[in-house]
Formats: sequence, structure tokens, C-alpha cells
Amino acid sequence: MIQDTTPPASELTHRLALEADLPELQAVMDAAIGELQHGFLSPEQIESSRAIMGLDRQLVADRTYFVVEAQGRIAGCGGWSRRATLYGGDHTPGRDAALLDPAREPARVRAMYTHPDFARRGVGRLILRLCEQAAAAEGFSRLELMGTLSGAPLYESYGFQAIERIVDARGGAPVPLLRMGKQIIRHA
Repeated sequence: MIQDTTPPASELTHRLALEADLPELQAVMDAAIGELQHGFLSPEQIESSRAIMGLDRQLVADRTYFVVEAQGRIAGCGGWSRRATLYGGDHTPGRDAALLDPAREPARVRAMYTHPDFARRGVGRLILRLCEQAAAAEGFSRLELMGTLSGAPLYESYGFQAIERIVDARGGAPVPLLRMGKQIIRHA
């Protein structure tokens, strides 16, 4: 019998990502894209996903990107943005760095990845909570994200609702995605 040594959510720590984290963040993203989408996407769609997902250094530079650690490793990462780009990495065409107006536009939840060794251990929920709190502190009242089929159950359980289904074929094979939104819940 294999013993599960993954820590409970209470043993997770978090901090803002640093430039020095970028190589390890890239490795977490590669593992998550390659492994956690099985059962949701075909091998061709998983490969195509790499063209529309991945590392966005602007989030790190903006100090809106979180690292979640466990057992001395990066267990996951994700963040939020006050910029117009809804999804995609540094290499994805169509990015828009325009600043959003918190009074009328939703903040973006961006680039959420959990290392497969830490899947379903509270990493994603922690990142969502951190994003919601940070966006609320800057005056935003709504969040939006572009979810993968594998991520949609987490987002729905956190209160996000489907807005629009799209297909992004910029990487070759068509990848189904789900634009989702949520009112920010302000905690006293």
C-alpha cells in the first residue's frame, strides 16, 4: 500500500512570487498542464493548451501572483490581475496590459496551477481566497476567470458561475474553456 504523505491544507504556506521562482513555477505549470487535464482533454488538446496557458511574468512584476508551498516545495501558484488580459502566458497572442477600473470591471483570476502531487489538498481554494481578498482590498467587487474543464469544478465549488463557453484553437487542436464570474464576498 502506498502511503499518502501530502500535508493537509492547514500545513500550506503562501507568499508572493519572486523572479527567482520563475523556473520552478514553469515546472509546476508544465506538470499541471500535462497531467491534470487527462480525462478532460485529448492528448492533442493538452499539447495545444500549452500555447494558450502558462507563465505570465507581468503578474509577478505586479506583485499579484501567489506561491503556495508545502514540504519545502511549490505545491501550486496562481494570482489575480488588475489588467485586461483574461488568460494566457507571456507567449500567448492578444494580451492587453490596460488597467481595469475597479468600479465597473471585474478583476481577473489568472494562471492557477497545482502540482499533481498536491491536487485536491486545498491549494486552489487557498489561492482563490487570497485573490479575492487582494482584489477586494483594491476596490474590485467582481472576479472573472477563464477556466479549463479540469478546473471548473473547483471554481464552481468556490461560487463562480459560468458566463460563456468558448473554444480556443490557437495552439492547433480546439481547447474548450469556460469564462466564469463571481461577486466578491467582503468579510468583516
